[in-house]
Amino acid sequence: MLDLRIQQHFIDSADLHYQVAETLAKPVDAAVQAVLACVTGGGKVLVGGMGPSAALAQYLANLLVGGFERERPGLAAMALASDALTATRWADGQALARQVLALGQTGDVLVLISADGGEPALIDAVQAAHDREMTVLALTGHHGGGLARQLRETDVHVCVPHERAARIREVQHLVLHCLCDGIDTQLLGEQEPV
Repeated sequence: MLDLRIQQHFIDSADLHYQVAETLAKPVDAAVQAVLACVTGGGKVLVGGMGPSAALAQYLANLLVGGFERERPGLAAMALASDALTATRWADGQALARQVLALGQTGDVLVLISADGGEPALIDAVQAAHDREMTVLALTGHHGGGLARQLRETDVHVCVPHERAARIREVQHLVLHCLCDGIDTQLLGEQEPV
């Protein structure tokens, strides 16, 4: 009985991936260029998210530092802490924004990952990044929420046009792989993955 439901998850996910491939190609390319300009210019990438998106943030930071599918020197990147210990230190929800203000510098990139873009902590982090003259790369779903409304023309928004969080995160996971592959291709040249 569950096998049909499980199959439907695969079908729904594949269908969404196919639907958004053309739409997301240009913003993902812009994201590659923004991160590439940052790291080749001596900057660093700060990555953040709340809840399940924090795990995607850690994953991206790991891929940037440790490499994707090819050997290359590590890129300066770190995931911002969004855990309970950090959150209780600043009860006003400013944990991410405070980290951006402490660690971010002009020319750095802040990558924020969210299923809906509605978390106040992420919106505050965008403001902190703009105060530090950083570029913001927002990976969201739905319509991007308040996070999207805070973005400037110089920022990059990769928005998965879907309502279901699970499907959004599945596409975001692929977007992170495309981002890393694009960076590696720009740095190391074309090569088929092994």
